Amino acid sequence: MKVVAFKRELQGSGASRRLRNSGQTPGIIYGGTEAPVAIALDHNALYHALKKEAFHSSILDLEIDGKAQKVLLRDFQMHAFKQLVLHADFQRVDANKKIHVKVALHFVNADVSPAVKLHGATISHVANELDIECLPADLPEFVTVDLTNVDVGHSVHVADLVLPKGVTAVTHGNNLTIATASVPAGHVAAEAAATEEAKK
Repeated sequence: MKVVAFKRELQGSGASRRLRNSGQTPGIIYGGTEAPVAIALDHNALYHALKKEAFHSSILDLEIDGKAQKVLLRDFQMHAFKQLVLHADFQRVDANKKIHVKVALHFVNADVSPAVKLHGATISHVANELDIECLPADLPEFVTVDLTNVDVGHSVHVADLVLPKGVTAVTHGNNLTIATASVPAGHVAAEAAATEEAKK
C-alpha cells in the first residue's frame, strides 16, 4: 500500500493546528539509521486508509519528495468526538530485521464446529489480535483461527494456531486463550427440563 507524505518544516502546536485546518495531518517517521522526519499527510486519504484492516498490519510504501521507503504504521491519535486524525507515527523497517507487530485474528468455521452445530453453544472471542514477530516480507495481513474442531468446554490457545511461515507468536511464556465455547445458561436449563420431561 502506498502513502504519499510531505516534509513538514514548521513544528509546534500552532503549526499543527494550521496544518489540520488546511486538511492535512501531522505525522512523524522514525527508526532505522536516519533521523526522525516530521511529515504531513492528506487527512482524508489517511482517514479512509485507517478504516482498512490491512493498513494497520502491512508494510507501507511511504513516499516523500518522490522517494519511497518501507514503513509500518505504529500509532495514530483520533479526536475524542470528531472524525479527525490528529497525528500518525510511522516506523521505518529494515528488510533484514524482524519486526514486532500486532495483527488481527480472523475466526472461521464456527458454524460447523461441534460446539455450535451439536450443542447450540456460543464461541466467544477472547482476543481479536495477536502479537507476532517476523521479517517484513513474511508479515501476514491477519492470522486465521480455525474453529472447526472446537467443542463445548474447549478453548483455543495461541499454541493451537497455525501460523504462516516465518511468523512466531510473542507470548512471553503464556499460552494465551484466543476463544472459548460455552452453552448459554438458559439453553442448558431448557435442555435439562426437556430431558426431565422425556423421563416422565
